[in-house]
Amino acid sequence: MQRLPRNAGRAMIVAYRYTLSPLIGFHCRHLPTCSAYGEEAIERFGLWAGGWMTLARLLRCQPFGTSGIDNVVATIPSGARWYLPWRYARWRGVNDGNS
Repeated sequence: MQRLPRNAGRAMIVAYRYTLSPLIGFHCRHLPTCSAYGEEAIERFGLWAGGWMTLARLLRCQPFGTSGIDNVVATIPSGARWYLPWRYARWRGVNDGNS
């Protein structure tokens, strides 16, 4: 029961990957792809923190956004709290080598 939200989030990403993604096309600006990033973030940190990390990644993946290798961070940022969810995510840039 405790992993139900996490698994539901991952199931939505897998459903997107196999239904809508082939119709849109494979034009990802980052490695790993946004869906793989989201699945890993949710698996590692849960639906709340991983969902915010995924949202920030999706917002960075746009024509004027970032590109390149962008892995999920190893640990939750020190300033992140459940009531300050935007601090879970990296809103600009990609990995700086310290992740």
